Amino acid sequence: MTPTQEQLVALAAVFEATALVDKVAKTGQISEAALGCMLGSLLIRDPKTTLDVYGGDDLNLRDGYRALASALERDPGTLQRDPLRYTLGLLSLERQLAKRDDLLQIMGSRLDQIQQQVEHFGLVHENVIASCGGLYQDTISTFRQRIQVQGDMRHLQQPNNASKIRALLLAGVRSARLWRQLGGHRWQLVFSRGRLLKELYPLLRG
Repeated sequence: MTPTQEQLVALAAVFEATALVDKVAKTGQISEAALGCMLGSLLIRDPKTTLDVYGGDDLNLRDGYRALASALERDPGTLQRDPLRYTLGLLSLERQLAKRDDLLQIMGSRLDQIQQQVEHFGLVHENVIASCGGLYQDTISTFRQRIQVQGDMRHLQQPNNASKIRALLLAGVRSARLWRQLGGHRWQLVFSRGRLLKELYPLLRG
């Protein structure tokens, strides 16, 4: 994998998280494997490769690749507007979080507790999802900028779905942080679209 492809994996994971947020908000249903991949990414501290963060392969990032490709192609027919809006919001929130050592410290110690919960209950148990959602609420939700999730109120008002959405947004911020640590910049999405797509298409074909 090239350095740019490593960045694209992390950025696709942000889109994967926001595509899942969109799905929960509109249908109330997402696959356990996709949710587990995103929650698991919160707990990987010392990965050897970028893919290690997502379970060692990119099987659960396919929707993220597609959403990222449609954003870079700017094709109105395939553009996923809500996931794109949420992704741009998360990239901005991650920049704010990077300046807040106090919140990063809280996140680190709370994720240690969540790791213990995972060992006890399993990764996609509702207690683990609620803890991840609560961590998002206590940290990133305190910023003035908020992600406004659009969807069906019947699904959005269910506490379990609200926790899932917050937990996925937390995972999205984690991947945004990884993308930036790998050298990702927002201006690439404007000025280097062609080059990014050239590197993304082989990943999409997988």
